[in-house]
Amino acid sequence: MNPPKYWFLILFLLVIGCAGQQPTTPVYDEKADAHHDITAAIANAEESKKNIVLVFGANWCGDCRALDAQMHKPELASIIEKNFVIVEVNLGQWNKNLDLADRYHVPIKHGIPALAVLDSRGNLLYAMDQGQFADARHMSYESIKAFFEQWKPNH
Repeated sequence: MNPPKYWFLILFLLVIGCAGQQPTTPVYDEKADAHHDITAAIANAEESKKNIVLVFGANWCGDCRALDAQMHKPELASIIEKNFVIVEVNLGQWNKNLDLADRYHVPIKHGIPALAVLDSRGNLLYAMDQGQFADARHMSYESIKAFFEQWKPNH
């Protein structure tokens, strides 16, 4: 039995339609001024006595999206809201905010997402230097949660 003569056309249109769909809402604001956002985060963190987490990544990065999804799960989102100011630092196509990665000692060559933790005054407490979250889509929720638990500020 031969497939209907329009079968290939239907399949082609289906594939094109799926390929043309945009992924979910972007994690990283492509127009954000990360330098300004970090300055604002420091002011906010000083007042609220929270630590700051800089999340270096890009919208095209599946692991960045996976980490963001984990960070928005209710239990972890609550921990983050109470203890941290988050700044998403868009790296674009490896052509944006590279100076900030250098400033905070985050070697993005080991992969993204990559995080740095600052105290409420903007002093560096920790920088991922070995691509620890670069495979976030395969990391357990518990290991990601443990990272945030470890870096909560001491009130």
